[in-house]
Amino acid sequence: MPVPAALRPSPAVTDASGADPAIALHRVDKTFGDFHAVKDLTLDIRRGEFFSLLGPSGSGKTTVLRMIAGFELPTGGAISLGGRDVTSAAPFDRDVNTVFQDYALFPHLTVAQNVEYGLRVRGMSRAERARRVQDALELIRLPHVSDRRPSQLSGGQRQRVALARALVLRPQVLLLDEPLGALDKQLREQMQVELKQIQREVGITFVFVTHDQEEALTLSDRVAVFNEGTVEQVGTPEDLYARPATRFVATFLGTTNLVEGELARVLTGRPSVLSIRPERIHIHPLGSAVDEGRCAVEAVIEEQIYTGPTTRYVARTDDGTRLIVQEQNDSHSTASDRGDRVQLQWSRRFNYEI
Repeated sequence: MPVPAALRPSPAVTDASGADPAIALHRVDKTFGDFHAVKDLTLDIRRGEFFSLLGPSGSGKTTVLRMIAGFELPTGGAISLGGRDVTSAAPFDRDVNTVFQDYALFPHLTVAQNVEYGLRVRGMSRAERARRVQDALELIRLPHVSDRRPSQLSGGQRQRVALARALVLRPQVLLLDEPLGALDKQLREQMQVELKQIQREVGITFVFVTHDQEEALTLSDRVAVFNEGTVEQVGTPEDLYARPATRFVATFLGTTNLVEGELARVLTGRPSVLSIRPERIHIHPLGSAVDEGRCAVEAVIEEQIYTGPTTRYVARTDDGTRLIVQEQNDSHSTASDRGDRVQLQWSRRFNYEI
């Protein structure tokens, strides 16, 4: 659906060729007493991208979001938005808006009144407010609920109204603090699709905080993986999953096999630590031919877990290494039972050293 002119960002917001990123953090620190929440963080977020801050609780991602919004001031370093230094600027003096997990809608106002609230504060004319509100509700596919109160909406509808209220102000950057965390799994997955579609339509930079790895991989153009106040790796979802830079990234982003010791030396010819994803490994009968460029080890199946579309196996090699294998349940899969001795094969290009 075409984005209404009233909701389109200015050309400067979507100009990916501009010299200045949408957000730039340079050597940013944040301490709370003796606790060092964010440590010497340098990070650029490009204009018009969907960028996620991913990490476990207490890793510093929400603190970074709050510093971008102006709700917290850094202890050290600098923050700029579109090339403008906002390190010490108040929240209302930054061209950003924030969507929270609890929606923060006014219960006594209708949906339309909630969405237009910021426009009213800015002194916009009634006619312009009405036009922008209608456009925003069309964008989130809820034009029919304008007269309802938040209590009359589902959780997903309330979340979309909160999104419309933020987007109607046409900020350079939209900050989203775990906005889908209160939704059930099915609705959460539906909202992930809608959120990404809306971001593509409006072209505004989205900065999304989450601890959900699958959510970050699904939504993001790029992801920064946080751990104990630092960024372990920044990259596309594909880069992070297939080519993790550290042990933490490899284990935090989905399930992986960390192979080290004697087996890693045999596979690579040198001491190393390898990350091999379970879906890259396949089960073959003992004695199967091994093509050039593939690894093969013998193992005993210790566990077999049926999950519907896949079966997950736990296999133990002769040196005691346990490998998780994930096979699709289709007509070509090789069924194995507990106690079976099998051959595990995978391409050497999936031996990613960390």
